[in-house]
Amino acid sequence: MSENEGATYNFAEIQEKWLPIWDEIQPFRSDDPTDERPRKYVLDMFPYPSGDLHMGHAEAYALGDVIARYWRHRDHNVLHPIGWDSFGLPAENAAIKRGLNPVTWTYDNIDQQKRSMRRYATSFDWSRVIHTSDPEYYKWNQWLFLQMYKKGLAYRKDSWVNWDPVDQTVLANEQVMPDGTSERSGAIVVKKKLTQWYFRITDYADRLLDDLDTLEGQWPAKVLTMQRNWIGRSIGADVDFVIEGREQPVTVFTTRPDTLHGATFMVVAPDADLASELAAGATPEIQAAFADYLTEVQKATEIERQATDRPKTGVFLGRYAINPVNGERLPIWAADYVLADYGHGAVMAVPAHDQRDLDFARAYDLPIKIVVDVPAGTDEDGNVIDNNPAVTGIATGGEGKLINSGELDGLTKKDAIAKAIEILTQRGTGKAAKNFRLRDWLISRQRYWGTPIPIIHAEDGTEIPVPEDQLPVVLPPTEGLNLQPKGSSPLGAAEDWVNVPNPIDGSPARRDPDTMDTFVDSSWYFLRFLSPNDDTQAFDPAEAKKWAPVDQYVGGVTHAILHLLYARFITKVLFDLGFIDFEEPFTNLLNQGMVLMEGSAMSKSKGNIVKLSEQLEEHGVDAVRLTMAFAGPPEDDIDWADVSPAASNRFLARAWRIAQDVSSAPGVDFAGGDKALRKATHHLLAEAPGLIESFKFNVLVARLMEHVNVTRKAIDSGVGAADPAVRESAETIAMMLDLYAPYTAEDMWAALGHKPAVAHAVWPAADPALLVQDSVTCVVQVDGKVRDRLDVAPDIAEADLEAQARELAGVVRALEGREIVNVIVRAPKIVSIATKPSA
Repeated sequence: MSENEGATYNFAEIQEKWLPIWDEIQPFRSDDPTDERPRKYVLDMFPYPSGDLHMGHAEAYALGDVIARYWRHRDHNVLHPIGWDSFGLPAENAAIKRGLNPVTWTYDNIDQQKRSMRRYATSFDWSRVIHTSDPEYYKWNQWLFLQMYKKGLAYRKDSWVNWDPVDQTVLANEQVMPDGTSERSGAIVVKKKLTQWYFRITDYADRLLDDLDTLEGQWPAKVLTMQRNWIGRSIGADVDFVIEGREQPVTVFTTRPDTLHGATFMVVAPDADLASELAAGATPEIQAAFADYLTEVQKATEIERQATDRPKTGVFLGRYAINPVNGERLPIWAADYVLADYGHGAVMAVPAHDQRDLDFARAYDLPIKIVVDVPAGTDEDGNVIDNNPAVTGIATGGEGKLINSGELDGLTKKDAIAKAIEILTQRGTGKAAKNFRLRDWLISRQRYWGTPIPIIHAEDGTEIPVPEDQLPVVLPPTEGLNLQPKGSSPLGAAEDWVNVPNPIDGSPARRDPDTMDTFVDSSWYFLRFLSPNDDTQAFDPAEAKKWAPVDQYVGGVTHAILHLLYARFITKVLFDLGFIDFEEPFTNLLNQGMVLMEGSAMSKSKGNIVKLSEQLEEHGVDAVRLTMAFAGPPEDDIDWADVSPAASNRFLARAWRIAQDVSSAPGVDFAGGDKALRKATHHLLAEAPGLIESFKFNVLVARLMEHVNVTRKAIDSGVGAADPAVRESAETIAMMLDLYAPYTAEDMWAALGHKPAVAHAVWPAADPALLVQDSVTCVVQVDGKVRDRLDVAPDIAEADLEAQARELAGVVRALEGREIVNVIVRAPKIVSIATKPSA
């Protein structure tokens, strides 16, 4: 039968036919305790319920589903769950904007997204759905908090924090973008002093950094680099400086203790407590100047303060520190280029060898002392360049030998650092130390829609953990609460909720009114999927031993630091607490690119929004999914203007018609089928696993397209639809097409006489005997142009190949009036012939 005759491919009818059948048979459940196949845990980053699915979701879930379906076809028991990251500011703000209850807004959106996901035919185990805003889930957030509190990893302190003036809540450092704006609202983040809850992630800084080495080759290099830079380990020394008139010394971290003799002043962050303390002991004039300066500093973002081209400003605090190596008095200044959370909030200033210190020293006429003899350079004309920073305005931070440094004189940088640490240690004025860019994770938020923090505050300020048998601490109803951002948690106004008896003595007490950062919710959700309905524990350790860690994680690179770093931290905490036996949550990570339109991110303001629902209506689910996978490597961006779901639809129709044409019976012996078609099928079977496991999804689509054409040609050119090789090819196409186009694949599988689901069909192994090449095609070029092709034995001798090429009739005709001057035989089987006009 010709492909243009008979049944017509109708994607809408096929979708309508198979979706209810899949709902009935639930082919993707993974909870059979008797299933002894190898396990694979494939996980997509779960979505926010911000509205219906969009094009970004379409790409992410299409790619994740390729991997999940692939491992089922490779005879694995695959866990592929889904849930919703349903707490947080986006949902709360959207609800407030619409005058809705966050509960109503959130769960209505979840219902819509769930319907769309089912339609999109993602192979999720729908028996394991979780919502982080369910009390049954966030009870275990609170349990986790209490475990960390007992271990000293959760604590509360008064400090300067990042404040979002629009959303009226604090932000973790990781939620402040490189330009100083909030990752949520886009507002310029400011500093505000508040008492907040933190997780002590810095206790794990070394492990978080060092264990990245175990993920090399399994996580994208870009993500590993981003995490290494964020953690930012520096090696150096803590140096104790005595402050005149102060009992306790001030500890300064430095990566260059060898340059201590070059320190000529000290700089303290103006927003550090130390600066206020030192200014308080100074003259009224200095106190006033400092107060004015601090007000100005608080208007600047950290990004602005760290800018190298920003003029240096500061205020002398009227106090002096004593250099521990030479006894010199160092004036102490407050200056905004030092940050309160770097090291200990104070630095020793060595202006000759640090550019920011030099700029400050020149601005305020402070001493500059050279202690590293850096060889003078030369310009392009060979003239010697003066390396005196006081003259050039350029600090010399490079290699050189120490001078003007007592016992360190003559030593190289490396040796001088080691010697300086040794001297400090011996004198009791310092020690080797490490410093990290990473700061403790600020988890409390001044908003309603999040997990309540399970702490009760007694009248005397004592913190009392909520007893575990009283969890969850459930959010109160929103009736009577003002959810508009106002700088303090709305829960503080829920009098019946916030006022509780002290669990110890019954005296009046108050619940903590803040809620947790929603990144707490997502830091361990992959474990909750293992036993989502267990109301006795956060997760079953036995199930974690079976399934975890996640074998393949799929999601956007935007979570490279926030979510992934926090999940790694919590995993290590749970390991240390004895709940799990692994330290990294995600063994392999795949980042998908973005879906663009005409080169730009889709947005309403640009008018370039492509609606997924419209694409699905016009082209069908399978065509959209196939287009996403075929557009390029998964990590690359997809420009929807450059792809063609209509072309994908035409290909699917061609593939589908092959199954309709097959007339041989199921179970037929393939061995007697057409050998050429069988060889093509088995080459595809041999190649496909390597392509999928290396994430070359688009290449396998191309191979499938080629194979559909080969199969159609065989049907139409004499082999015939009844040949067993055609059935073998059609079944292979259906099984592989299930990765990308499950509706079409299922309909093909049924047309071939099989029961659903095609997702359970195990790919056959390629027959090695059919992978042996009987011949290869030799390309014959004459004067650089292809003139003919010749099928020859794979092991043909070069001399024989040259002889056959010379005898080709096509070559002879091409050489009329010319003679051969050179013949070159080169791999893979190409013969190049050069000619010249005959004499």
